[in-house]
Order: sequence, then structure tokens, then C-alpha cells
Amino acid sequence: MLYHAYEFQRSLWAGASDWAAIGARALTNPALPGGYFGLGPMVASALEVFAHVYEQRGKPEFGIDWVEAGGERHPVSEDVVFEKPFGGLRRFRRAELPDDAPRLLIVAPMSGHYATLLRGTVRRMVENHEVWITDWADAKMVPLSEGHFDLDDYIDYLIEFLQFIGPGTHVLAVCQPSVPAFAAAAIMGAEKDPCRPATLTMMGGPVDTRASPTSVNDVAMDRPLSWFRNNVIATVPMNYPGAGRKVYPGFLQLAGFLSMNLESHMMSHYEMFKHLTLGDTESAAATKAFYDEYLSVCDMTAEFYLETIEQVFQKHSLPKGEFVHRGKPIDPDAIRDTALLAIEGERDDISGIGQTRAALDLAEHLPPERKKYHLAKGVGHYGIFNGSKWRTRIAPVVEDWIRAHSGAKPR
Repeated sequence: MLYHAYEFQRSLWAGASDWAAIGARALTNPALPGGYFGLGPMVASALEVFAHVYEQRGKPEFGIDWVEAGGERHPVSEDVVFEKPFGGLRRFRRAELPDDAPRLLIVAPMSGHYATLLRGTVRRMVENHEVWITDWADAKMVPLSEGHFDLDDYIDYLIEFLQFIGPGTHVLAVCQPSVPAFAAAAIMGAEKDPCRPATLTMMGGPVDTRASPTSVNDVAMDRPLSWFRNNVIATVPMNYPGAGRKVYPGFLQLAGFLSMNLESHMMSHYEMFKHLTLGDTESAAATKAFYDEYLSVCDMTAEFYLETIEQVFQKHSLPKGEFVHRGKPIDPDAIRDTALLAIEGERDDISGIGQTRAALDLAEHLPPERKKYHLAKGVGHYGIFNGSKWRTRIAPVVEDWIRAHSGAKPR
């Protein structure tokens, strides 16, 4: 009933959003005088903000048409090169990229947002790398006939993606996938798979949430797994291809993120309202662009979500040496030549300081020169992989690490 109630409410708000958008356009029409006098500009701005918040959203586009490299603009090509039911690979390559440019797999989080949340990550890295990114599917759009998708499947997908791209690939895991990406590297290392990652960069990932626990960690620890199963798992309604599938809905994930910084989000929309009232459309457009992405959400399968809560946040299986894949224990010590880089944000309120760095200690026999830790000063969770600090201060660290470990053959 939870999902059905949401769909009913969404249809009501969508109708109100459409009427608000019509009203805003009418009041700002140059042919009509209402927008120039009295409360006209203020009412139009308020209607536009309301319409933006409650408009219906689908899957955003990456929209990376060009990047600047070497002082010149280069067009960027985007292709879907590999597809599976619950996700595929998108490849980005700029024109005139050197043939020996490093290959980079960016692993996007499966946490309620689309891979386009990492648009800024892709845009920056495609300047000097041939980039692939995991494009996870919206679970409500995957028919039940395609089966289930759990944490084991996630790891299998990563291994298959790396084998598809080929040897010497570098991996950049953003937030949640730090754990399954580390597990995949360990499994491939134990099997001496020639396609195991040359480097693995983990950014703001919950490898060991016992270090500097945040409010997100507390929520997972304070409730038994049965609470999550009974209170946040819903059934996809009949109007979607995945009808009948058990999912953790994206709208609940979004509600949780919004509630963590509700005052900040309210102030952002108030500032957008003021910008519109003053005619500062450029500043208002920047806020709109951010929330167009942030408010676009997708569902994840119930089995993947519940296993992640249990294994990562409640049992701490990976750092305790109890993490298994397909019934076999995962040995972190099997990572012997994949160079590890852990990056954390000083102001990260989702993955606390020390949670990602813990991965370096798990690979006990990895040589010290193949381990590196970077603390990004004054950076919050999203600033690790997006924005000016990512582009100018963090991305160069990643690039240097990749460059230092490119061309080395697996031992």
C-alpha cells in the first residue's frame, strides 16, 4: 500500500505542478501586464519554484557534449556498450584522446539516484581518460521474469564489466560501491584474473562504518533488519514493467536524504525564489539544475538493499573478515598488486572520516607504495566527486595515482 499511496499523492502534486507552471508562464508573458506590477513578479516566482519541486521527473541525460583539454574544446562521444537486466556500461571518449590513455571504470552508487549524479565526475575524468560508468537500472522498470539482484549479483556485474573492458583498467568507486568494488578486486586477485583492476580508488565509502559513525550509520544500527523489511520495502504497482517486485523505493531514500539537511534544502529554494524575483535567472538556473538531478530517483531491489544494510552497516562483515560471495569467504589479503587510493571528505556527514581509509589496512600485504590516503579539506560528501573542489583539488590526486600505476603488468 505504501507505493500505491505515493503514486496517488504524486499524481495530485503533478497536476498542481502543471497548473503552477502555467500560472508562472502567464505572469511572465511579456504580452501580459500582470507580471510587471504589484505582487506579480513575486507570485510568478513562487509558482515557478513550486512547479519545479513537484514536477514529474524521469531518468536524466548525461549531456556531456564536449570537454576542454589542452586549451581546446573536444567533442565527447557517448555509447551504451554493454547491457544486462539490472545495469549496463556507458562509455565516454573525447575526440583526439591518445591511444594509450588510461581506461577508467567509474562505479556509480546504487542508492536511489541515477548514474547521472556523477555527471561532474565523468566530465572531469573524460578529459584524460577513456571512461566507462555503471548505469544501474531502476528496479521498478525491470520485469520480475529477469530474476532477483542482490549483493552477490552486484559484485558479479562488476567482475563481468572489468572482464569486458579488459586488463589494465582502473576503477573509481563513489560512496556505496566501495565495498563491492573492493570485494570484486579481492576475488579477482585471488583468482589471478588478468582483468583485475590496476588501481582502485574509493571515495567516501562505508568500508568500516564503526569509524566515526554518522547519523546514516546510526539509523542502520539502531533498528533490526526486520524493521527495514517491514517498514521501507514496498511492492511495485501494476503500472510499471517491474510490477510485483519488492523494492526499496527511491522516494523513501530521497526523503531520508532531504530530512538530514532539510533547512539547507529549504534555504536553497528560498534563494532560488529570490533570484527569480530579482530577475537573476542564471543563479536560479544553477539551483534548478542541481535539484533536477537530486530529485530524480529510482528504486533498488529489496534483496540488495537489505543485504547492504545487514552486511555493511550492521555486521561490518568486510572489515571483520566475514564477508562472503556465493558462499565463499572473501580474502582482502588477496589484493596484492591492485593499487588502492582512499579519499575522504573532512566534512562528510554520510561516510565519516576513517570509514574509507580502513580499506588500506585490510590489504595487509599490499606494498606501502601501492597504498595512498587523501583527506580533502573542507569538503562534504557530494563535494568529493562533484563541484570545483573535485575538479581542481581531488581529481588531480586521482589522475596522478592512475598515471603512477598505469602500464604495470599484474604479477
